[in-house]
Amino acid sequence: MDLLPTFARLAGADLPAAPAIDGHDIWPLMSGEPGASSPYRAFFYYQSEQLQAVRSGKWKLYLALERKVGPGSGGKPSRLALYDLEADLAETVNLAEREPDVVARLDALASEARRDLGDLGKPGAVQRPAGWVETPHPQLPPEH
Repeated sequence: MDLLPTFARLAGADLPAAPAIDGHDIWPLMSGEPGASSPYRAFFYYQSEQLQAVRSGKWKLYLALERKVGPGSGGKPSRLALYDLEADLAETVNLAEREPDVVARLDALASEARRDLGDLGKPGAVQRPAGWVETPHPQLPPEH
C-alpha cells in the first residue's frame, strides 16, 4: 500500500529495512504536484488469487483465462481483450488483433506479476500470505 510510505514521508519517519515495503511515496500525485507521475509501470487486477487483467498507461489487457474466478463469472473461460481507455473508457472496442505489440508488452508484464505475486494455485517468489484470523470476533470498546 502506498499510504504507509506516503504518511511516513510526511511525518519525517524512516521506513524499516525489513520486511520490505512494496508501496511508494505518492505525495506528489496526491498534492497535485506539476509533472507528478505514477511510480508504477503497471496495475494488476486480481480476483482472489487469479490475475485477470493488466493496465499500463492508457491500455488495459484482459487475459485469456480457461476458468475465470469471481462473482458472476460462473467459472467460464474469458477471452483476450485490449482496450484503449483514453479513447474508449466503456471498453467497447477490443483492439487486441489490431495492436499485437501492445498485447505482447502487457502480457510480458503479466508474466512478471505471475512470477513475483503468483497466480491461481501458483505462489509467487515475493508473495506474502494474506492476513487471516481463524476465529474472528469483533473488538468492541469496554462498556462504561
